[in-house]
Amino acid sequence: MSYFKAQDDCNIYYEVRNPEVSGPALVFLNGTAQTTLNWKSHSDNSKDRFRVVLYDARAQGQSDLGQVRLSPECHAADLAGLLGHLGVETAHLVGLSHGAYVALTFACRYPRRVSRLVLCSVSAKPDARARVIIRSWRSILRTGGIEAMAWAFLPFVFGENFLKQNEKMLDNIVKAIVRRNREKSLDAHLEAITGYPPLSHLARDIRTPALVISGCDDPLVKRESAEKLAKLCRGRHQRIVGAGHSVPAEAPQLFTKTVAEFLNRSQRP
Repeated sequence: MSYFKAQDDCNIYYEVRNPEVSGPALVFLNGTAQTTLNWKSHSDNSKDRFRVVLYDARAQGQSDLGQVRLSPECHAADLAGLLGHLGVETAHLVGLSHGAYVALTFACRYPRRVSRLVLCSVSAKPDARARVIIRSWRSILRTGGIEAMAWAFLPFVFGENFLKQNEKMLDNIVKAIVRRNREKSLDAHLEAITGYPPLSHLARDIRTPALVISGCDDPLVKRESAEKLAKLCRGRHQRIVGAGHSVPAEAPQLFTKTVAEFLNRSQRP
């Protein structure tokens, strides 16, 4: 296992695949309660074309919580340090939910280090329902622990099709969430994101080619708000039919195809 030490000596877990490939690296950024394992199939599909970087942001998975207050700027600084440690000058960033928030923040702070942006399951501004849902997860976490929060989590992060088709697997999904997360870190993470400013504040400054992806069955991200985010980024928006918030897990082949086509088209002269 490989770790990078951030400025406050926080250990950040990371993996690199196909390190000998030249050109921009491809970095996958986790959503809430996720780890590098959630990107395994997508990184496997990309490793022949890109130097792939996976990492657990601080307070996620195998990374420490650290001593500094969690914020988008803190996460962006961690990523900048990690890429510098790996000798990565420029990268394509593919982020899901919280990971997309970090990716956009990074692109604003370090625009010359980002080649392309894929922002999945985020909106220009979360509505009141989304804000209350996140607050409820933290309350459930504090009163019932990670397992209780995970069960409350599932109907909001997966669409109806996925839940129906994988009903017998939900116990295993919950067990994986419990196994891969630590209560103190997850609590700090949820507390932090309730105070994040809307992405619309950042998107106006983006000049990097961007693709915004959202699921049609996502209760946390409304179509109009995802479209607004894409417009603010001067990018384009693509909706995935039959998917909820966790598009890469619910429609893996279509997600991989959509991202690959975006990167291929952007790289052509």
